[in-house]
Amino acid sequence: MRKGMKIVFAAAAAVAVTGMAGAAWAQRDPAYEAAREAGQVGEQPDGYLGIVGSATPELRALVNSINIKRKAAYTRGASNGATVEQFAFVSGCNLIAKTRPGEKYKGPDGSWKTRGAGAPERDPRCV
Repeated sequence: MRKGMKIVFAAAAAVAVTGMAGAAWAQRDPAYEAAREAGQVGEQPDGYLGIVGSATPELRALVNSINIKRKAAYTRGASNGATVEQFAFVSGCNLIAKTRPGEKYKGPDGSWKTRGAGAPERDPRCV
């Protein structure tokens, strides 16, 4: 197995173990849940939350706050030779997989998609 793939798999295992503390915090925030349900925000392959369409200052502040917490969680979780970016990417794969029908996510082609009943389209490097 190539070293790069070992790093990604190590990061994936770390994501499973840490339970994504930053993402868990966001799920408890009513403003975040409302923005998700309204299709104003969506998960991105880079592990960060994105704004779908135009944003109010309040929405931008909410997304920035969540992303700061996620970056801190990714920084703590990056280990065994994985970079923060690799850890964030694997987290993004998992967060997109966990979206619910009707929620937004960014597909491999870079466009915003709405999750249907089936699995979301993910980057082919997602395991």
